[in-house]
Amino acid sequence: MFRKPSSQPSPAAVGSIERVTSVLGNGITWQGSLRGSGGVRIEGAFEGEIAVQGLLVIGETGRVSCPNVRANTVIVGGALRGNITAEKVEIRSTGRVWGDVNAVSFTTEEGAFLRGQVCMEEKIELNLEEPAQPAESDSSEITAP
Repeated sequence: MFRKPSSQPSPAAVGSIERVTSVLGNGITWQGSLRGSGGVRIEGAFEGEIAVQGLLVIGETGRVSCPNVRANTVIVGGALRGNITAEKVEIRSTGRVWGDVNAVSFTTEEGAFLRGQVCMEEKIELNLEEPAQPAESDSSEITAP
């Protein structure tokens, strides 16, 4: 009878960028470049570059070493050595970050660790355009679906 129009986007509009679609499991070690769109969860060890249009979750067993992490949303429950540029950053109680954070929204839980500076911005330019396909296949690059 008294129904307020919904201003929230439909679940289909949010799509795969707000949910995990790819997982690097515990016990896996990977070096290289992680690029693409979609949600990625890292439970193993990763070293290299990360530029994801979507969600990046570093789970409690995840260990990431990356000079610059770029994603729409970054949730850290494990360890990250590197700077973060994202619209939204969350460091969970088990999360450890050694690096600077540049974000629109920043939250931490009690017990979270951050050694670095936090810079809050009104808007973040992530520059996450899809890279041109290389002529040869590079086995060190993971592209999220």
